Amino acid sequence: MRLNFPLVLLTGAVLFILTRSAAAAPLPALDLSIRPSGSPDQVVDGVKLLVLLTLLSLAPAFLIMMTSFTRIIIVLSLLRSALGTQMAPSNQIIVGLALFLTVFIMAPAYKQINEQAIQPYLQNQISQQEAQELGAKPLRDFMLRQTREKDLGLFINLAKMEKPDEPEDVPLHVIIPSFIISELKTAFEIGFIIFVPFLVIDMVVASILMSMGMFMLPPVMIALPFKLLLFVMVDGWFLVVKSLVESFR
Repeated sequence: MRLNFPLVLLTGAVLFILTRSAAAAPLPALDLSIRPSGSPDQVVDGVKLLVLLTLLSLAPAFLIMMTSFTRIIIVLSLLRSALGTQMAPSNQIIVGLALFLTVFIMAPAYKQINEQAIQPYLQNQISQQEAQELGAKPLRDFMLRQTREKDLGLFINLAKMEKPDEPEDVPLHVIIPSFIISELKTAFEIGFIIFVPFLVIDMVVASILMSMGMFMLPPVMIALPFKLLLFVMVDGWFLVVKSLVESFR
């Protein structure tokens, strides 16, 4: 339970920020009883609760798209493809490693959200709207650092907005898709670099087998032990994880 606690808190922090457009007033108290409404306010509270539950169901998608998870999972998947090991490591291991690396990378941002927004709000020191604005800033800063100006400019133009003077003036609905496509491009660039040495091994093995006339022997089967040996000798997992984490600094 202790290991999963930061991930739960990070998901809650992201969800807390994204409820900004769904509820400008304080969130309604949770009441699961079904009875006729006595006033219009009860109907409004019920709608707010429905919106909150809908956002809660989308929290995993928010966590994936607004954090470092996208880049990490793509790079790890491409690494497995480059090695040619098919299902080793398994999908569960890759997703688990990506999740905990995401928690590690996003820990400073979550700490700021917790100290500046969540805790003051829980102690009734600031309003919900102020808490959401303060909580959105660390996440906004993180995404802007990883977003290319070209991608950000694309969605600003598509939204038909005036060019903002400051990064803080860019709304989240523009920053998030810009951040996603920037992450996709960066992930595939890293994946290409990872693929090159393993591709060279495949080409060398295939050339040797063809020169020996061994056409019926699959080159992939012969190249796999050499790729694994190379990956282990250079301490591949250390280098890949180190490069991924440092790419967000």
